[in-house]
Amino acid sequence: MGVSALGLAACGDDDDKPAGSNTGGKEYTGPKVSLNLWNGFTGGDGDIFKKLVDQFNGEHQNIAITVATYRWEDYYAKLPGAVSSGNGPDIAVMHMDQLATFAARKVIQPVDDVAKALELTESDFAPTVWKGGMFQDKRYGIPLDMHPVGFYYNKTLLQQAGLDPNKPPTNRSEVEQALAALKGKGIQGFWISPFQFTGGMTGYSLVYQFGGSLYNADATKATFNSPEAVEAVSWCAKLVADGHSPANVGQDADYLALKSNKNAFNVNGIWQVNDLKKSPEIQWGVAAMPQIGSKKSVWANSHNFTIVQQPRGADGNKVDGAKVFINWLSQHSLDWAAGGQVPARKSVLTDPKFKDLTEVNTLAAELPDAAFPPAAPGIGDVTNLFYTAFNEAILGKKPVKQALDDGAAKADKLLEDNRKKYGT
Repeated sequence: MGVSALGLAACGDDDDKPAGSNTGGKEYTGPKVSLNLWNGFTGGDGDIFKKLVDQFNGEHQNIAITVATYRWEDYYAKLPGAVSSGNGPDIAVMHMDQLATFAARKVIQPVDDVAKALELTESDFAPTVWKGGMFQDKRYGIPLDMHPVGFYYNKTLLQQAGLDPNKPPTNRSEVEQALAALKGKGIQGFWISPFQFTGGMTGYSLVYQFGGSLYNADATKATFNSPEAVEAVSWCAKLVADGHSPANVGQDADYLALKSNKNAFNVNGIWQVNDLKKSPEIQWGVAAMPQIGSKKSVWANSHNFTIVQQPRGADGNKVDGAKVFINWLSQHSLDWAAGGQVPARKSVLTDPKFKDLTEVNTLAAELPDAAFPPAAPGIGDVTNLFYTAFNEAILGKKPVKQALDDGAAKADKLLEDNRKKYGT
C-alpha cells in the first residue's frame, strides 16, 4: 500500500541528527529502556520474528522490546498519525519502496552511524539493496533481507503431462513447451492472476526481462508503456487467450490451485515456502524465475529496520537501545532466513547453514537479478498504477497497450505531484 496521500506534518529535529551517544549499536549500558517495535509480519515469518525478539530480550536485561504486528496496508496508514501524536513506535520495519516516503515526511531518522558502527558497506550487499536505503544522501534503512518471487511448480501435474517433475522449465521455449504438454492433458498450467499478488509481480518481472523498466533512471517518468513492457504484459495476457489460465483468476486462486493440483506453475513470493512445507501431501518445488525475455530479472523488495522520529524530542537512551537491537538482529539474520527470507548480508549467504535452507537458498540466486523499486517518495502509489493497468489488460477491459498508456499517463501526473508535495 502506498502512502503518498498521507499529510503528516514534519516532526523531530529539523537537521535530522539522531540523538543518543552514537555508539551505533555496539553496546548499551544505560538505564533500562522499553522500546515499541512495529512490523507487518502476519504470516509464518511473524512467529520466527517474535521468537528472535524474545531471545534478544532474554539476552539484554536493560532493553525490553515489545512487538506490535499489523497488516502491512494498515501499518503504513496508521504509522504517520501515531508518530505525530507521540504514540508511534521506536523501531519500525519498513519495505524499501516506503523508505523515501517516510524519510521525506520526517517519520524516520537517519541511521548512518549504525551502518558505520556495523562496518557495513555496499560490498556487503547487492548494490541495489544497499542503495535502496538511501534518501537525499542519508541512510534511513538497515537492510534485513530481500524477498523475491520464485517459480513454484506442481510435480504431480508435471508427471501427468509426461514431463520431468524435477526439471522445471528455465526459459521461454521450455515454459511454452511444458504448457502445451499440460494443455494436451486438459490442464491449465499457468494461472495468471490479474492482481498485484501475484500476477502483477509476474508482469513486473517480465517488463524488466524484456528490456524495459517501470521508470526512467531518476524516476521522474513512467516507462511501463514502452514496446518492451507491452510485449511483456502481452505474453501474460496470452496465457489466458491460449487457454493456459482461466479468464478471471480470483485473488490467491492461482496459488490455491497449485496446492490443489489444478495449476502447474505459479510465480509467487519466497514467503510461500514455509506455507507449502506445512502440506506434505503436496508434491512441489521452487526454482528461480524462468527467463522469458532477453535477460534475467525478477520482482523483489527488501525489509529494512528504521528508527522513528519522536515529536517531543528523541530519548537518547531509547535511540541507543534501538541501535543495539538492529545490530543484534542483523547479526542473527541466518535465523531470520528460516522465516522464508533471503538474508541481505553476503556473509550469511555463503554460510553453510544457509545452504541447508534448500528452497530459500535456491531463490537467493536471484539476488543479482532483482529489480527493486526506486527510492523516490510516494513511489508505492505510482507503482500501484502499473498494477491497475496490468489488471485491466489481463481481464480484457482494455487492449494491453491502451491499458499501459493510460496507466503511464496517470503515473506521470502523480510523479509530478509527488515532486511538488515532497519537495524533491
